[in-house]
Amino acid sequence: MLKIKVAKNAGFCFGVRRAIEIAEKTLKNKSKVYTLGPIIHNPQEVKRLEKQGIKILKSVSRIRDGYVILRTHGIPFDLHKKLNENKNINVIDSTCPFVKRAQDVVKELSNNETAENLNIIIVGEKVHPEVVALVSYGNKKCVVIETSQEAKMFKGSKNLSIVSQTTQTSENFNNIVNILSKNYKIAVYNTICRATLDRQQSAQELACIVDLMIVIGGKNSGNTTRLAQICSCKTRTYHIETFKDLKKSWFKNISTVGLTAGASTPDWIIKDVEIKVKEIGDTIKETLGEFK
Repeated sequence: MLKIKVAKNAGFCFGVRRAIEIAEKTLKNKSKVYTLGPIIHNPQEVKRLEKQGIKILKSVSRIRDGYVILRTHGIPFDLHKKLNENKNINVIDSTCPFVKRAQDVVKELSNNETAENLNIIIVGEKVHPEVVALVSYGNKKCVVIETSQEAKMFKGSKNLSIVSQTTQTSENFNNIVNILSKNYKIAVYNTICRATLDRQQSAQELACIVDLMIVIGGKNSGNTTRLAQICSCKTRTYHIETFKDLKKSWFKNISTVGLTAGASTPDWIIKDVEIKVKEIGDTIKETLGEFK
């Protein structure tokens, strides 16, 4: 019989749950409701909100009036300022509080007049919306480093302040900090959020005791991708968005399956996957191992 184990910490984090609640509350009372880009990195949940009436736009130029909900990852400083200056637009900030904290750290560091020749290092993905927003708070002092190899090649000012994208792994962040500390005077601001660390730890612990891990979440979700990377170091792992991505052949000769999910993955998607995995397990038992 196929045993299914769900990670202790999986699915919606506080910041994402808060953003969804803000969006749903706004939709109940207002007619013109927009977000600039997806409010969270889960295509299925975003589509659900779209059906309720939220319009997702790529550019602020298309918004004349109404309510604009800021995504959990935050938006660039100048764009935020531009929205606030438009009296016909009501800005509702659903930026994750942990992301907001990282923004405040970068902003404070960049405005510190005593920090001469300072580079602010942001450990994260260069094209991720959160990192793009963080850089915008840095007064042109930010340098984004993604990998240990990039850290080894970095050449900058003598003084470095190191900040993290909130969903980075501790391993990557610490590796980069250790490399930079060999050649520079550094100040470290670990802005990885607690929810990220909890999910990563739970996923790793579960991956160590199962035959197969299924990681559920948007393919555009950085924190979900990192969960899949962590699990794949321990056992065979597949990253899926919904139960429709599951393949029966994955479960051949498998006794235990672990499920975990990124911070933007709603409970209903996790439950659907759990039900489907159970169905696959029952089918395998009945057919005595006949696979597609």
